[in-house]
Amino acid sequence: QLQLVESGGGLVQPGGSLRLSCAGSGLTLDTYVVGWFRQAPGKEREGVICISSSGNSINYRDSVKGRFTISRDNAKNTVYLQMNSLKPEDTAVYYCAADRRPTVQAMCDSLFYPDYWGQGTQVTVSS
Repeated sequence: QLQLVESGGGLVQPGGSLRLSCAGSGLTLDTYVVGWFRQAPGKEREGVICISSSGNSINYRDSVKGRFTISRDNAKNTVYLQMNSLKPEDTAVYYCAADRRPTVQAMCDSLFYPDYWGQGTQVTVSS
């Protein structure tokens, strides 16, 4: 079965850090564009940060620049989202997604609906 498996969410205080993982099962992630999306209660899902298959191109949402980074560990077939300086407004369910077809910008601008999605992991930033 082809799927993405996320882990690493939780409750963190403002200013804290979390690292989310997205592991491919049946998918070789270094041949896919991979993106992280989030959806807060009552809001639409939005692209947060996306990485090309080579890792050479990354697209960010402005609100996370300087705080969030994305990286690949091809040996582990995993993509990571490192989130630092977390704010209450970062609270959401975070999803990873993968597809071979789009550019990183198209994926992160939600102009393209990826074929594969993870189950989502809750991130709550609160004191």
